[in-house]
Amino acid sequence: MSQSRNPGFFLNAVIGFLSLLLLVLLGAFFTRMFFPRIQNTRSNAQAQLISKVIQVEVLNGCGVPGIASRYTRILRKNGFDVVESGNFDNFDVTHTFIVDHSGHIENARRVARALGVNPKRVIEERSKDYYLDATIVVGSDYNSLKLN
Repeated sequence: MSQSRNPGFFLNAVIGFLSLLLLVLLGAFFTRMFFPRIQNTRSNAQAQLISKVIQVEVLNGCGVPGIASRYTRILRKNGFDVVESGNFDNFDVTHTFIVDHSGHIENARRVARALGVNPKRVIEERSKDYYLDATIVVGSDYNSLKLN
């Protein structure tokens, strides 16, 4: 008799587990369907958090030795989180420009304002794989930047 009870108990346990799983999945589906603002609030909170600390990289685009390091120090003193610095692909950049990677263009514009870079020189190039907010490519106009 004990053999006939075990298969029924096991079958009932599996059905109960699958029923519970179905309820959880349906609950998640209906929550997303009828309460999308809950998720948007989280996204907005994350966006506000990201904009408080702007992570940038500084690249030397003019060939002047040490210019990326110089602007790294200046930007850090002014509250920007410089994560990387180095050389750009070439050294014939005339005008300093800033590339927005995060999709939060206002962060790149804040960097531009701090440096005195023309807002027309802020370029959007979003990348999900890029962990920085912006890249600053220092051109040969570095002496005209605000934070000298």
